[in-house]
Amino acid sequence: MKTEILEILRNSEGYVSGQQLCEKFQVSRTAVWKVIEQLKEEGYQIEAIRNKGYHLKESPDILSSANLESMMRTAWAGRSVLSFDTVDSTNIQAKKLGEKDGAHGLLVVAESQTAGKGRRGRNWQSPPGNSIYMSILLRPRIAPNKAPMLTLVMAQSAAEAVREVAGADVGIKWPNDLVLNKKKVCGILTEMSAEVDYIHYVVIGIGINVNEESFPEEISRTATSLRIESGRKYRRAELIAALMQRFEENYEMFMRTEDLSGIRQSYNSLLVNRGCGVRVLEPGKEYDGRALGIRDTGELLVQKPDGTVAEVYAGEVSVRGIYGYV
Repeated sequence: MKTEILEILRNSEGYVSGQQLCEKFQVSRTAVWKVIEQLKEEGYQIEAIRNKGYHLKESPDILSSANLESMMRTAWAGRSVLSFDTVDSTNIQAKKLGEKDGAHGLLVVAESQTAGKGRRGRNWQSPPGNSIYMSILLRPRIAPNKAPMLTLVMAQSAAEAVREVAGADVGIKWPNDLVLNKKKVCGILTEMSAEVDYIHYVVIGIGINVNEESFPEEISRTATSLRIESGRKYRRAELIAALMQRFEENYEMFMRTEDLSGIRQSYNSLLVNRGCGVRVLEPGKEYDGRALGIRDTGELLVQKPDGTVAEVYAGEVSVRGIYGYV
């Protein structure tokens, strides 16, 4: 009921009467009052006036289940949210739920992580209060070899959401990093449980640097946040809701074709590597070339100095700028 009351207050321009809430939820005025008091304790500024009702004046930047669920405008993505203050990793928790009866589209969110990780097992810095750490549980009915494309679907969706909410000129560093002014602002990690021809579940984890004002020296040259680049603070819940809406749209487009043909053009338009010199780092060797964009199945096309075009597969190699990260 708390989520539903919060959603009603958020979507109302005026006051919502206590009697109206009582009738809608078939509860007493005392029950409604208790929910309002709970919301106030969480930081919501709710004005209560006799004979007029309740009015939401200000919302805190918290990632509670009630707050996030009340903001979702999706059919299934993020409609159910499990939130933590501190957790080992949102991916770990989402995978545990995947092994049980966790529903398709379930979103796991945390204020901080103690064991966050990125690609190739790298540590992901996860201090509390400023960033987004979240994972979505999916149960796609596709062949397991097609699941890696979902990483690019999420990258596209995250870039669109950041541009929409923050107005930031964010781009994609193939396959799954978001960059702003040549520094990383978002990382994505996809993990899967599958058999030869069947997917049990897929978990996509997303970490977005939102309101950090600084980073440790060892990563400050390659990491940034939306706040550092713009000088503004952002509401993380608003960004999560926009991301889930974009992801749901792009995911359903992907599922219709089971490839990236529906988002390929828009993905390539955001690809910071496209048309630029890149260094491809393969196990045991490396070579330079020029990135041309992605195929419908997500491989990066790289033109070598001799004119031949190589298909680079995510997960097997790293692609960097010739002179640095981008």
